[in-house]
Amino acid sequence: MRVYVPTTLNGLAAAHAAGELGPAPLHAYAVTPALREWYLSDDIEELEYAALVRAAQSALRLLAADPDAPRRRAVVAVDVPDKAVLLDTGAEYKDQLSLGQVRLAEPVVLAKAAAVHVDADDAEEDVAAAAAAVPAADQGDDDARFTVDGAEDHELLWFATQEIPTLLP
Repeated sequence: MRVYVPTTLNGLAAAHAAGELGPAPLHAYAVTPALREWYLSDDIEELEYAALVRAAQSALRLLAADPDAPRRRAVVAVDVPDKAVLLDTGAEYKDQLSLGQVRLAEPVVLAKAAAVHVDADDAEEDVAAAAAAVPAADQGDDDARFTVDGAEDHELLWFATQEIPTLLP
């Protein structure tokens, strides 16, 4: 199963140094039954893109919690055995933020990642504003929600895992 692990560039640097994303259980996103139902598509590429977007939204929340991290979202795409993925389907149907969310039972060896997706440098201003607006958006502030949604105007760029050192702060 392809999963998308949200992180920050600081988190990616720590994972690079350790050789793995962890510790377990690890928060990630994937094409779950609830995501399929919500997105109403049978196209696996569209569904995986939706899971990637969900992970990028989660990465934004990680940025809000780490003021020292560069203001760029990061998501690691990795294929893991189905048995390593823990679904919480009940939460997905109760909470919109949990849609597509899964947990990984074990740390992920970074060398086995398929790719890394990171914001371009030109996204930093919008991503910084969005990260700062997350708490107010979560409290229902429509203007803050608009600012948070503005980060999605920036597509994450694709990088091979061999390029990780060039991305690190």
